[in-house]
Amino acid sequence: MKPVRFLSFSAALTITISTVVFTSCSKRESTSIPSVTTTDIYAITQTSATGGGNVTNGGRLTIIARGVCWNTSPGPSTLNSKTTDSTGIGAYTSYLTGLLPNTNYFVRAYATNSMGTGYGAELSFTTLPGDGTITDIDGNLYHIITIGTRGWLMENLKVTRFNKGDSVPEVTDDIEWGALKKGARCSYDKNPFNAETYGLLYNWYVVGDTRNICPVGWHVPSDSEWQSMIDFLGGALIAGGKLKATGTLEMGTGLWNSPNTVATNESGFTALPGGSRGVSGGFSNLSSNAYFWSSTPDQTHVWDRELSFKYGNVERYSVSKENGYSIRCIKDK
Repeated sequence: MKPVRFLSFSAALTITISTVVFTSCSKRESTSIPSVTTTDIYAITQTSATGGGNVTNGGRLTIIARGVCWNTSPGPSTLNSKTTDSTGIGAYTSYLTGLLPNTNYFVRAYATNSMGTGYGAELSFTTLPGDGTITDIDGNLYHIITIGTRGWLMENLKVTRFNKGDSVPEVTDDIEWGALKKGARCSYDKNPFNAETYGLLYNWYVVGDTRNICPVGWHVPSDSEWQSMIDFLGGALIAGGKLKATGTLEMGTGLWNSPNTVATNESGFTALPGGSRGVSGGFSNLSSNAYFWSSTPDQTHVWDRELSFKYGNVERYSVSKENGYSIRCIKDK
């Protein structure tokens, strides 16, 4: 009979520890980033589309975010425009909003766990043509979007002349700006680069000039025309999010400061935070606020419309004519 041999305590402990370490390593090695597939894009309009994905494997970890991301260049990631569509394994639907008409987009589904983000196959689609384009007297091109029954420009005005060809003076001096009682324009912070992105800022005397600053067949919206559009979008409490361009500067996906609350741009209006110039000539709120003139005076002041990165509503104030605000044009009836 062979003698029974017992392992020493230290040897048994070594085997036990090795087993635990091996088991732990095996579990750690079995985790991975998620696997996800991209759903076909459908219900494509001028400014929106529907897609989604299916998380087929969570990588043995909790799915903390999922959705689709898109960009106008190949290889979109979560640093670009994206949806956030709940969590977990399985199929989901995503609604892409704030798109531009007649534009080709690349899209991928994504899913994220604590190890990282997995992406589905890349698809592409093209939004439907918009309602056309128009140029101003300087040759600047603007896209047209229909909201309700009216056409609106999708970009802020950047023209330097009235329709009759007369120049709108550019005023850089702060004191002169505040003292003016006639039309004037400027770039935010006196930097022409800002005008390329956000359009020009104009005092209200430009709006009130009979020579018309908008392209032929268009005009600066009245207070009631602004209100009609806002009512069509569900009222002032929620319309702001539907008007604001999506994305944030912080994430590198847009021009608004974070959090750009409830911005969907589902209207296609694509409001940008062009800031303003005050009656003292100073500039403020670039990337934070959008200010738009109406054509309607309120005694010695004028009604405007304002959007903020902090809120999803539309504000309406009676403001000084000497302010410098953005202009959006509406098509004549």
